[in-house]
Amino acid sequence: MPFRRRKNTAAIPRTVPAFEHIVTEASDSFLWRLDDYPWERNVWNFHPEYEIHLLRKSSGVVLVGDHIGEFGPGYLTIVGGGLPHDWVTAVQPGELIGGRDIVLQFDPERLRGSAGLLPELRELEPFLERSLRGMVFHGQTALDGAELMETMGEVRGLARFRMFLELLDLLATTDEYELLSSPDFSPLLDAASLDIIQRSLTYLFQHFAEDLKLPEVAALAGMSESTFSRFFQKNTGNSFSDHLAKLRLWQACKLLADTEIPITDICFQVGYMNISNFNRAFLRKHKMTPSSYRKLSRQRLALRA
Repeated sequence: MPFRRRKNTAAIPRTVPAFEHIVTEASDSFLWRLDDYPWERNVWNFHPEYEIHLLRKSSGVVLVGDHIGEFGPGYLTIVGGGLPHDWVTAVQPGELIGGRDIVLQFDPERLRGSAGLLPELRELEPFLERSLRGMVFHGQTALDGAELMETMGEVRGLARFRMFLELLDLLATTDEYELLSSPDFSPLLDAASLDIIQRSLTYLFQHFAEDLKLPEVAALAGMSESTFSRFFQKNTGNSFSDHLAKLRLWQACKLLADTEIPITDICFQVGYMNISNFNRAFLRKHKMTPSSYRKLSRQRLALRA
């Protein structure tokens, strides 16, 4: 099906995403910001500054480098400079999620440049290196980090800077984290490429539950199938089919955990054409069957109650 025949293609902007310039106040050494969702900077973007990002509300798909995963309230991550990222929540037209995100952005070279006078800052270097792949935190670290980021919004000046250093120390010394992007991920970080990738990722997120094919999205990108396939792999770290499967299985997991919809119906709702392919893909990704995943989700929910 040609791209132009979709009824809601107007929802996919064709604006070229600008390189994001992070501007801090003259009196601040880092930026702290409370964001609604969606807004104009909620796109697949990159910048040289490091970003500590707290998802306070809602759930959705996280894209960090070549990593595709799921986030929920309390999801705390850091993304190193130059690593593309986006956190996508499905919203209805006109819907606004107030205060979904707290964003903290800082220039690592300021820290490195200050290490001559404050040598303790050199202890952060291994953490800064790890962060170049993106890190997500869990357990008590995520809880304590979220509390610090929330409290930062209530103070200014030295009090906020003290909490910033406390947060860096917390994240740098914990072992409650996972690395996100693979070490060999190396996208083409120019505006034209980002424009194509952003439109493609948006379209995939909007239509992954349909019978979506590579030629359709290649047409959106204005490329041949073979050229787009290579381009998509280079700039997302995933093949087109793998990316599509990850989105479908993410949605399947939500439906398995949160609803009583029969597994066969879920299979078709998320875009699979037959139950055998769905079961096979689910088992390969999660090392268990959909029915086992649903049972385990119920058990975890009961333990939290």
